[in-house]
Amino acid sequence: MPQYNSNTSLSYLKGVGPSRADLLKKELGIRTFGDLLNFFPNRYIDRTQFFKINQLEQNSAEIQILGKITSIKTVQQKHGSRLVATFVDDTGTIELVWFRGAKWIKENLKVNVPYVIFGKTNYFNRSFSMPHPEMELVAEYKKNLRTAMQPVYPSTEMLTNKGVSNRVVQKMIQSLFEELPGRVRETLSKPIIESHKLIAKYEALLNVHFPKSQELLTRAQFRLKFEELFFIQLQLIRKKMIRKSKIKGFTFDKVGAFFNTFYTNNLPFDLTNAQKRVLKEIRKDVGSNAQMNRLLQGDVGSGKTIVGLLCMLLALDNGFQACIMAPTEILAIQHFNSIVEMLSGMEVNVALLTGSTKAKARRMLHERLENGELHILIGTHALIEDKVKFKNLGLAIIDEQHRFGVEQRSKMWLKNELPPHVLVMTATPIPRTLAMSVYGDLDISVIDELPPGRKEVATAHRYDSNRLSVFKFMKDEIAKGRQVYVVYPLIQESEKMDYKDLMDGYESISREFPIPNYQISILHGKMKPADKEFEMQRFIKKETQIMVATTVIEVGVNIPNASVMVIESAERFGLSQLHQLRGRVGRGADQSYCILMTSFKLSADSKIRLETMVKTTDGFEVADVDLKLRGPGNIMGKQQSGVLNLKIADIVKDAGILKLVRSIAFETLQEDPSLQKEENLPLKSTYQLIHKNSGVWSNIS
Repeated sequence: MPQYNSNTSLSYLKGVGPSRADLLKKELGIRTFGDLLNFFPNRYIDRTQFFKINQLEQNSAEIQILGKITSIKTVQQKHGSRLVATFVDDTGTIELVWFRGAKWIKENLKVNVPYVIFGKTNYFNRSFSMPHPEMELVAEYKKNLRTAMQPVYPSTEMLTNKGVSNRVVQKMIQSLFEELPGRVRETLSKPIIESHKLIAKYEALLNVHFPKSQELLTRAQFRLKFEELFFIQLQLIRKKMIRKSKIKGFTFDKVGAFFNTFYTNNLPFDLTNAQKRVLKEIRKDVGSNAQMNRLLQGDVGSGKTIVGLLCMLLALDNGFQACIMAPTEILAIQHFNSIVEMLSGMEVNVALLTGSTKAKARRMLHERLENGELHILIGTHALIEDKVKFKNLGLAIIDEQHRFGVEQRSKMWLKNELPPHVLVMTATPIPRTLAMSVYGDLDISVIDELPPGRKEVATAHRYDSNRLSVFKFMKDEIAKGRQVYVVYPLIQESEKMDYKDLMDGYESISREFPIPNYQISILHGKMKPADKEFEMQRFIKKETQIMVATTVIEVGVNIPNASVMVIESAERFGLSQLHQLRGRVGRGADQSYCILMTSFKLSADSKIRLETMVKTTDGFEVADVDLKLRGPGNIMGKQQSGVLNLKIADIVKDAGILKLVRSIAFETLQEDPSLQKEENLPLKSTYQLIHKNSGVWSNIS
């Protein structure tokens, strides 16, 4: 047996071997001793109590019985066969049944030898059976590292089919602990352990896998959650400190003609105090000769774009170019149109680059970008193609940041010798615990007030049976000269069905709102960009009163005259999507309305989502509920969810621990930035190990 080391391949562990190691790697991502040690149970079962067969009740509970197998037989059935064993104790009989792996199980079962069996019971034809029980010879049972609280580990169907049961995983972890005594390094410093009364690392691991008592299990879980969240915070805060001291950025020390002309002549409305505060924070960053990495959060319609534009003009005043990267073509076009309009009369060259830009226009654009003639470039992912070269990019603004993966964003970093300042904007407010966990290395600014004159959007939930009164309300609003959105869900897997829903909806609205009294636009993902733009323009010019659309319009479409948002099958949307859609109205001075249409059949989660929407228009409150319902992975989107690959902590339930460890990590690094002190050496070596394994993207937030 090799000396234990957390990087030792699992195939060297007693009872594992190459094929089982391969299976665990494929199914659960467990490759090494260290992975297995940190593979934590997701629940525990009380295994102190033994039942007699005559005590069993018809409730399919998980129970444990002591007895013997008296006979084994194979029973043919319609599809294949099943293995049945008769199991007895001194009070009665129960059948043990296997539908899979019968050959292997039959060879290994012993008749008339005492077993402990554990599993869920079924009651059928006035007798009990137990399918696929966990079994252990009593002799083995007495020998094993055994506790009252039995751990239950996450598993997959493939593992169960291949005989890797919960019991097998427990045995592997037990073998691991037999190799371990004295070989688990302490990862936290003595002062931290003592001042927060934490149990030792080895004790914590032992008691999380084999808890001696409920109290020790609680202390073990606290210690491991504390440690996991602490090292995430240590990494994020240290990264931020290093960036501020080491990574140089361009210094924007001038406020010149571009900024001042716009501020004096073109600003469409007075800035709110929140916008002024955020601008000050950004000005301080870009004037400090360190590279800025700032997250700008603002609710739908709070005026982030204007702040972004003022920052770009600041870059121009200091002789640099700027760019905005948006996640969709519609949003990129929207930014382009509104920025060109706001800059009218000023000598600022702005261009748009998306997947639809023709080759000839692209070539000209690349040329103007490289010779510095182009000041501002707005576009989609097309901006990060290798061919796109700036003369001197000073500021990159990334909009709706959770839609871009870390790798995509890092490409912006490589466009210059010095990294540009980065401003990340999102209209999906990120709950504080999530921001601290994922964006802890970014400086965060929040625009937390709406521009003057903006009224809150009144939100109501209506059932399909109220449709006629909703139609009447739409007609009343249209009669006042307003416009209406009707949005249908789009769920990729069922595009055909969604398309049918959209067309059915379009037809029923066309019947209710007939030509020539009413004109209707339609917008969906299958349309060509030119057709989308044509329909969009008709709606913008008020040639149509109703826009029937899928969620293409979720982000960034700005039509102040639209005052009603009807969301069909609202129960099929996530909370942040509902909030984003609601933000498409309420952009003018008129009172606006959002109507959530659903069927009567609603899940408990759907009810909470709809109640939240009706109760509040505060994006941060909405985001908090969303985080509790969906968990962090889903809110971050696919590309980001890997950032928080937590083994034991839960940032929603453990928000208290998160706040505590963030302040401890901060204090530790303020006192000892390079973790050189003797007492901090365990922290340093653990930090270096984590840092080494976190890959090349650790520099780019």
